[in-house]
Amino acid sequence: MRLGYSMSYWGGAGLGPTDHLALVREAERLGYDSVWAAETYGTDPASLMAWIAGRTERIGLGTGVLQMSGRKPVVAAMTAATIDQVSGGRARLGVGVSGPQVVEGWHGEPFDRPVERARDYLSVLRLALSGRPVSHSGPTMTLPLPGGQGKELSLAVSPAQERLPVYLAAMGPRTTALAGELADGWLAIHFPPGHLAERTAELSRGAERAGRSLDGFDVVPMVLAMVDEDEELAYDMMRPMLALYLGGMGSRRTNFYNRLARTLGFGEEAEAVQEAFLAGRQGEAMSLLPDALVDAMTMCGPPGKLRERVAAYREAGATGLVVGLVTPTLRLRLEQLELVAGLVA
Repeated sequence: MRLGYSMSYWGGAGLGPTDHLALVREAERLGYDSVWAAETYGTDPASLMAWIAGRTERIGLGTGVLQMSGRKPVVAAMTAATIDQVSGGRARLGVGVSGPQVVEGWHGEPFDRPVERARDYLSVLRLALSGRPVSHSGPTMTLPLPGGQGKELSLAVSPAQERLPVYLAAMGPRTTALAGELADGWLAIHFPPGHLAERTAELSRGAERAGRSLDGFDVVPMVLAMVDEDEELAYDMMRPMLALYLGGMGSRRTNFYNRLARTLGFGEEAEAVQEAFLAGRQGEAMSLLPDALVDAMTMCGPPGKLRERVAAYREAGATGLVVGLVTPTLRLRLEQLELVAGLVA
């Protein structure tokens, strides 16, 4: 199982560009396979990957994830091909539909028909990356524009890799099936091993629909991680970020992380956390997260416990594992990188 490091959302914890670069270089030294950067309404992950490309030698460079509403698929293809060229073939393009809070609030686009939009997006993205002329007619996207003066165009720069890997971030059954149908990998955010294993059936269903095999397909859970003998401390370090996901990463009506917690059997707890968080009571929201819920959606605690968790991910079919860190200083995060690497090794 290959190990990745998520820079997550740039900012916070008082870390600057030099600190983040030090973490990426240490991850590369420790043998991490990839580094990933996320996108909300802050730093641009594609720019970060291009910057890191010139300061590293081996580590894979992933966007985890680009928001489909923020970039046309042909622009995502141009971006990924450019990063792949300048890095010598290390780019990995992760994309996702995001949610209404960002899609409608930040990009001014309607959040409707997400699965259809994702299907059109991936189809055009794949076509562009292949170097063939882009022509597509779907329920949410048509290229070239009908009745206009445009013509079919092809990407003028080829990726360094023969097939640049495209990952779809998916949490629901229909988008997970779409990953199996059209993508090279699936990014499963905050999924515990058992739930990951259950959803692999959806991947197979999508692959069957496309008449393809899942041999070589990448199943990659992305989780927050902290290795510490003091389990209670580890739980408490996880609570601020997990409360943000369940309470603030989405609207009251549509929060996919909150929905995941409910699916995992924490319906009352997820509702209470969201209610407190949206009312401005963040401290209360954190206190309402039971240890069992923290355990379900993160990896935290003593090394022995986390080794079992890593083994469970392997058993569930994970081919990769991307970890995000929550400790507040550069020194502590450097320590965590090494501790997590030891678990996977």
